[in-house]
Amino acid sequence: MTVHDLVGSYTIQGSNQVMEDDFTYQGILTLNLDENNRIIAEWMIGEHVQTGKGFFKNNILVINFQYESEENEIFKGVAVYRCMNENILDGFWSEKHGDPRYLGSEYCVRISNSKYLN
Repeated sequence: MTVHDLVGSYTIQGSNQVMEDDFTYQGILTLNLDENNRIIAEWMIGEHVQTGKGFFKNNILVINFQYESEENEIFKGVAVYRCMNENILDGFWSEKHGDPRYLGSEYCVRISNSKYLN
């Protein structure tokens, strides 16, 4: 698998950086590439947008992310995904000001682009 295989959009189910492992949010993760074949990521969770930049090697995707709170405070963290195949990413994440005893998690499945014949 190459970094080019990851480009696209994925549905995500995730859990926050707390003790419980239950899925607490869902959304869309979109992955693109910059001119140096580095990952450009955007998470859309409800009305909330997070952005990140990362890299890919040996089927591991690492993304440094950030977002702005409603109080204009910047939060930063890192997400790490094991790329099971080009359609499934299984990951975990940690935020700088999150509870250091726990990791968040995300499970991502590619959104397929179906084409209908007329």
